[in-house]
Amino acid sequence: NSGDTFTDGTVNYAMTSMFVPTPVISVAIKPKDSGAEINMSKALNRFTREDPTFKCWVDPESNETIVAGMGELHLDVYIERMKREYKAEVVTSPPQVAYRETIGVRTEFNYTHKKQTGGSGQYGRVAGYAEPYDGDFEFVDAIKGGSIPREFISSCEKGFKSMIAKSPRLGVPVVGLRVTIDDGQSHAVDSSDIAFQEAARGAFRDMFPRAKPRILEPIMKLSIEGPAEFSGNLLSLIMQRRGIVLGSTEEDGNSRVDAEVPLAEMFGFSTPLRSATQGKAEFTMEFAKYSDTPSNITEELLAKAAKAKADAKK
Repeated sequence: NSGDTFTDGTVNYAMTSMFVPTPVISVAIKPKDSGAEINMSKALNRFTREDPTFKCWVDPESNETIVAGMGELHLDVYIERMKREYKAEVVTSPPQVAYRETIGVRTEFNYTHKKQTGGSGQYGRVAGYAEPYDGDFEFVDAIKGGSIPREFISSCEKGFKSMIAKSPRLGVPVVGLRVTIDDGQSHAVDSSDIAFQEAARGAFRDMFPRAKPRILEPIMKLSIEGPAEFSGNLLSLIMQRRGIVLGSTEEDGNSRVDAEVPLAEMFGFSTPLRSATQGKAEFTMEFAKYSDTPSNITEELLAKAAKAKADAKK
């Protein structure tokens, strides 16, 4: 496997762990026919062991096989290898950008989950606040005086964690979130692990839309090299794609332009680049950071998500 270390057994080294960036693009794939299914599975198993930035999983809702990686070319290479090395013809969906959501302001919550059925019911109240955070997610237990019994603190954490996998608006992971619980209430009979998990989920659903949520998109570092005579065309291509030019150099008749461009604007970039430079330029691209989407893109994404939800209910 990639990242494995081999020694002769006589030494005991402490190795630093390998940094593996999170994939920024995904596609759904399926075998073209039943004969390709086994070979596709073998290929995916090998590729995920070879390359820690290449991920594969089955979507629990659609039951589709999803592969994810660091860019369109990255996935194209593996799909081509499936065909060439494993004779596995596959069909792919359009690429999906790995958007994220986060919150914009500190927001308090105070939510009670109460459910009464024939026998014992469910009861749990959680209160506290959510705030922006530099990491992905942090849960802080600030309960004093036993307002929530110790055995149910982890239940609250589980409930919040279950909600950050899919945001309420776009259904994408929520990042940059710290949740602190500082008060609550339990019932001697009706409180349980499930009751406090549900209370935390309800608190999240109540808090998130009030916390000025923001959509984040992956930004790629783009480098293009080609003849200096086409440098104006290169700059135009970047600006058309919401790109920000970081710098450009010219030497011996060749030009290099470095920029940051949203991944969503880079699909199929090879074709316009060839047209603009008579096929004489080439580019490389790697993940740089996540950044807020502009308001018009935010509106488009939310409208698309709302339509998808409405269609799913039909």
